[in-house]
Amino acid sequence: MAKLILSMDGLVLKEIPLNKERLTIGRKPFNDIQIDNLAISGEHAVVVTILADSFLEDLNSTNGTLVNGQPIKKHFLRNNDVVELGKYKMKYMADLQAGAAASDFERNAAIRSGSLKMPSELKLTPMDTITRSSVGVASQPKPPMAGPAAAIQLLNGPNVGKELELTKTLTTLGKPGLQVAVIARRPHGYFITHVEGRQFPIVNGRPLDAQAYPLGDHDVIEIAGIKMEFFLRG
Repeated sequence: MAKLILSMDGLVLKEIPLNKERLTIGRKPFNDIQIDNLAISGEHAVVVTILADSFLEDLNSTNGTLVNGQPIKKHFLRNNDVVELGKYKMKYMADLQAGAAASDFERNAAIRSGSLKMPSELKLTPMDTITRSSVGVASQPKPPMAGPAAAIQLLNGPNVGKELELTKTLTTLGKPGLQVAVIARRPHGYFITHVEGRQFPIVNGRPLDAQAYPLGDHDVIEIAGIKMEFFLRG
């Protein structure tokens, strides 16, 4: 399991296992990692872990977030990356064994200007243009997986009725800067996870929480005002 090692002035304060799909960092006590320091914003940053991959996002903090000395907005974490929050540092230690077995995200992700982007910022492929004006979609190449095939069908908006096959390991849905979620295809089913935005995805009329949610046949998902139906093939 990957982890973060929190330190200040070279003194290790704690180790934080990345055992949640969404882990928040900030000064306020409701955060998963609370750092009670005025240089840290109340809701400073978040780490989203999907399968063996972890992403860091700065939540528009006052003093910003650095990775290896460079300011970031969104960053795909690599082994030994050092995250700086004021005087505090967090070293990211990847689970290399799990990463080798479960993920080829880093090898396949798009790179712009020398920096890796979040899935919601990847260039749309021609097959994904059905949602270009309403729901941004980006999927990562992956060999076929066992289990039933699935798709989503848009229920409102200018592209109502259009379908998107969920053939990739990760499919990102939403509007960057507003609300983004990821549907992960796993051997034992499809799971939706909140990635970005203050509002959580809604499934069958009920808002989700920060944990991955298993999707069932004909579940109705709402993201960034767009409704879509998840269904299994065959």
